Amino acid sequence: MRTQDAGHQAAAVAAIADRDYRRAGDEYTRAGWRVLSDPREGIEPFGADEKGWVGDGLQYLATSAVCYRVAGNDTRATRRGVEGVAVAKDLTNGLEHPVQHACLDEFVADFRTVAGLDGVEAAYREAESAYKDAGSAIDNPQAWGTTPLFESAATLIQQVARGPANGEIALPWEDLHGTDPGDPGRFLAQRAVVKRQRFPSLIQQVINDGFLATPRGTTEYDTDHHRCPHCGSTDVNWVAESVVCLRCSRPTDETS
Repeated sequence: MRTQDAGHQAAAVAAIADRDYRRAGDEYTRAGWRVLSDPREGIEPFGADEKGWVGDGLQYLATSAVCYRVAGNDTRATRRGVEGVAVAKDLTNGLEHPVQHACLDEFVADFRTVAGLDGVEAAYREAESAYKDAGSAIDNPQAWGTTPLFESAATLIQQVARGPANGEIALPWEDLHGTDPGDPGRFLAQRAVVKRQRFPSLIQQVINDGFLATPRGTTEYDTDHHRCPHCGSTDVNWVAESVVCLRCSRPTDETS
C-alpha cells in the first residue's frame, strides 16, 4: 500500500484513458485532498516524516491542474496551482530536513508551471539554490531521491513527457539528477535545472496536442493477448487498475 487515496487516483487514470480530462482533474483533486488529509496509516500530514508520504497528495493536485488545462478549464487549473503552492509551503512546518524543504520548493515551481502561473523560472532557481544549500546535510542523495516525496515530484513530468514520446520513458530518473552523488547538493539540484528547461514546453505541448498520457506502470511489448482497438498496438500498460495501450493510453482489448 502506498497512500490512502480512496480509489480516486485509479478513477483519474481511467478517466484519462477515456479522454475525459475534466473528470480526471476532478478525481485527481479528490485524491490529492484525501491523501493530504490522511496520507497513510500511522502518518499524519503535519508531522515529521522522513519518507514524505504527503508527496503523493501534492503530485495528485499538480496532475489535476494539467488535466484541467488539457480540458480547456484554465480557471480550475489556476485554482489548483494557487492551492498547491500554499500547501507545499505550509508543509515545511512538518517535514524537517533541509533537503525535504528544497523538494517542497521544487513542488512550488511545479505548481506554477502546470497551472500557468507567473514566476516559474525564479521558483525553479530558488529550488536549485535550496538543494545546493542543503548539500552539507545530505548524507545519501540517491536514497533521498527515491523516497516517496522525491519520487512524487518526479512522476508528473515523466508522465507528461510520455505523450510526445509515443508512450516511452522520455525522462528517466537518471536524467533528472546530476552525475556526481559525491556532490549531493548539485546532484539533487539538477532536478530543478531540468524542470526549468523542459517542463514548461512539455506542458504546452500536451495542451496543444489535447492529449495527456496515463502514468507508466507495468508494461509488456508485442503481446499476443492484447490489441488496442484505437491504434492497433499490441504494447500494454497496466497502471492503477486500468489496462491501457502503451502508445495511445486508451483502453486496450484482450484477445483470445
